[in-house]
Amino acid sequence: MLDVFVEAGPATPVTPLSPDDLESWLKTASEESAAWVNAQGFKAKAGETLALPAPNGTVERVLFGIGTGDDPFVYGHLAGKLKPGTYELDPAPADPRLPLLAFALGTYSFDRYKSSRSEGDDATPKVQLVVPPGADCQEASRIARGVFLGRDLINTPASDMGPAELEHAAEKLHHRFDTRFSVIRGDDLLKENYPMVHAVGRASDRAPRLIDMTWGRSDAPKVTLVGKGVCFDTGGLNLKPGNFMALMKKDMGGAAAALSLAQVIMEHGLDVRLRVLIGAVENSVAGNAFRPGDVLSSRKGLTVEIGNTDAEGRLVLGDALAEADAETPELIIDFATLTGAARVALGPELPPFFTKDDALAAEIETAATDVNDPVWRLPLWAPYDSWLDSKIADVNHISDGPFAGCITAALFLNRFVTDTSSYVHFDIYGWNAKARPGRPVGGDVQAIRALYALLCTRYA
Repeated sequence: MLDVFVEAGPATPVTPLSPDDLESWLKTASEESAAWVNAQGFKAKAGETLALPAPNGTVERVLFGIGTGDDPFVYGHLAGKLKPGTYELDPAPADPRLPLLAFALGTYSFDRYKSSRSEGDDATPKVQLVVPPGADCQEASRIARGVFLGRDLINTPASDMGPAELEHAAEKLHHRFDTRFSVIRGDDLLKENYPMVHAVGRASDRAPRLIDMTWGRSDAPKVTLVGKGVCFDTGGLNLKPGNFMALMKKDMGGAAAALSLAQVIMEHGLDVRLRVLIGAVENSVAGNAFRPGDVLSSRKGLTVEIGNTDAEGRLVLGDALAEADAETPELIIDFATLTGAARVALGPELPPFFTKDDALAAEIETAATDVNDPVWRLPLWAPYDSWLDSKIADVNHISDGPFAGCITAALFLNRFVTDTSSYVHFDIYGWNAKARPGRPVGGDVQAIRALYALLCTRYA
């Protein structure tokens, strides 16, 4: 259980109120309390708090505005609005799952590089919440820890989060959960037939690698997670402008999402044979960088013409997906910060997913709605597949036009999954550009809660 939760103890009540609830509450409150609320202008807007003073000068109760009440993540405001101490929700929400998780997620901070950070941070007073009776704080803690892992990985600058450091993060999970773990590095990628992973990462002085982790009983249903681990993306020879390069430490957000989901699955002990595959590279500029117009071989046997070296993520994923597909698991899920086109289509907060499996798509949509982790299905529009035709190779990895970039990227990836019937690709942003309750500015792992809920329904 996270240390922001406590099972019991003296606690200050926090009363969640909508504007309509506030009217009713004022009618039953003491004359002094009602006068204080009105004098302070408290309106129960989402995230608004007001401490009610007791006669002895302490806080008798905190009123907490939930606005219209349609956003369970409004409880993510609490950790930043309350003074250090122990609190309890009074009354507790009818369904405390998402409010508890939102509160936990709202306690996150990334202060690794803050010089003011003290050695005794663990002892720093913090806001703690008494768990409502019957609520599963272990589950909220498990999910929050997974999200925190992904946020930390994405928020860490590329100077301290290269392919080797990403490998180390996976290796820590290996030691913790006793997985089967292997890594193929550098030129060994050519010997072991991962030529596109090698090509993307070979120009960096930090060797590319394929990280492979397996956990669970051998005869359990096979679920494979594939993550794009481009630890920094200069764009290669198709160099990005400086303003487009500024956030490229987050280009390994797909790998962070895969490791986050893997941690939650293993902590829960879901009955699956879990495999995680991550191509960890840095797309750099040097004399040996791959070029526009090059033709690469691939693990699948397809030859791939390079249209633009800044579309490198799908190349790394292609080799990893081919390896995943060779085992024909029940389900392959890939996560990638893949295309700006996805953000143009749906914005930064709504990641699209692509699958040919209609039943799987329906499961994902149901799970996403249930846990308030929004995603949106976009089509694998078959007529656009011809936009990837190449005159000199089996396929070009991008189209030569400006349209439907996230769809053509997904169609390219589907060429590497031919034997597994259930495969879904998530094109995530991996970043919060503005703060929302429980979701501070910075790295974030999208869609993992929806996928975790789906896997729990299938395999718990």
